Formats: sequence, structure tokens, C-alpha cells
Amino acid sequence: MLLTDAQLYVCTDARRDRGDFASFVDAAFSGGVDIIQLRDKHLEAAEELELLEVLESAAVRHGKLWAVNDRADIALLSGAPVFHVGQLDLPLQAARRVLGDAPAVGLSTHSPEQVEAALAASATLDYFCTGPLWATPTKPGRAAVGLGLVEYAARRTREAAAAGRTTLPWFAIGGIDHANIAQVVDAGASRVVVVRAVTDADDPADAAQRLRTELPALASVRA
Repeated sequence: MLLTDAQLYVCTDARRDRGDFASFVDAAFSGGVDIIQLRDKHLEAAEELELLEVLESAAVRHGKLWAVNDRADIALLSGAPVFHVGQLDLPLQAARRVLGDAPAVGLSTHSPEQVEAALAASATLDYFCTGPLWATPTKPGRAAVGLGLVEYAARRTREAAAAGRTTLPWFAIGGIDHANIAQVVDAGASRVVVVRAVTDADDPADAAQRLRTELPALASVRA
């Protein structure tokens, strides 16, 4: 699938506590997840590459995308179609020197200034995430930015599109779950990244499906 068509993005660790990584990613994709990113800072390189082979296999079966976080060397070796970095990770230009033009590259943003920088980097960048909207244990110490940043990103991308300028797909992220996803959509997001709402679910496929039903059709909000 194309990145521009993706709406539901899940980040997961290696699920060592459950030992069900393969079945989890398969279930999540079957429930409607478009992109799964393996994000686990405790993995050795060889183990991460092995898990990425499992993730790639599931993604190919379902016609979906998979992503590597932070490590450009791992992304290159695994052939990942999507690579994601944070503000303090590998700079975008350096990532492109390592990876070339093939993978889609995404960036985390946490302020209006960082959103503006992301929009201005469309020659190098393929998408950005904005958040965290609410405090989340997956990003300890990271202050929540609230829904105002979602409203800002939505307004600025609408303005850019109306002016005929290049826009980027963007995802809201941070503490999003079944109880608050409607608020996120109302604030202007049509794409979201979730973690615990799917990774902690007893039935990941059902959890993903229920989240997916809350997201608007992209045809009416393309940006």
C-alpha cells in the first residue's frame, strides 16, 4: 500500500513478555492496521533483524507497510519501506545519505515550530507525527502537547493545500485510545499512531478494527 493511504499506525515492542510477536502483528494487520513499527530499545541488532523478517512477512501477506525506528543501519539492512526518527535522532539529511531515496522517512514533531520545519522539509521528508497529545508511559518525561497541536497541523496543511503547495501526510500520536480518538478526529486528524490501545488488547484485531471505524475516509480530508 502507499503511505499516503495509511491511517492507522501501531508501534510495538518485541513482546518478549507474551512471546507472541508473530501472531500479534498478523492480528493487528488483519484488523486494519496499515503500518506497524518495531520500536524496542532493548533489542540487539541481530534479534531486531530477525523480528523484522517476521514483521515484513506479515506485512507482505496483508499488503501493508512496516517500519524501523531510529536505526538507519537496521533499516538499510532489512529493506524497510518506512523509517522513523525523532527530533534528537539521526538528522534527515544524514538518514537520506544512508538510506537513499527508496524508503519513506517520518519525523516526530512536538511544537508548531517543528511542524513548520517538517512541512518545509517535504523534499526529504515523507510524513510527520505530532504529539504526544496525552502523557504516555512509552515516552516518559515527554510533556503532553494537547489537541491544540493537532488543530495547528490540520490548519497549516489545509492552508498549504489551498495555496497549491506540497503537503505531507501526518499522524497524531500519544495516548490515543478508544475513549479519546473521536476528540482527535474532531481536532482535525485523519491518521493516528497508537500503542497500548492495540498492543495491550486481548484481541488486537478487534481493537484495531474499532479504532479504524473512528477514522474519516481520506477521500474527504486528503492532506
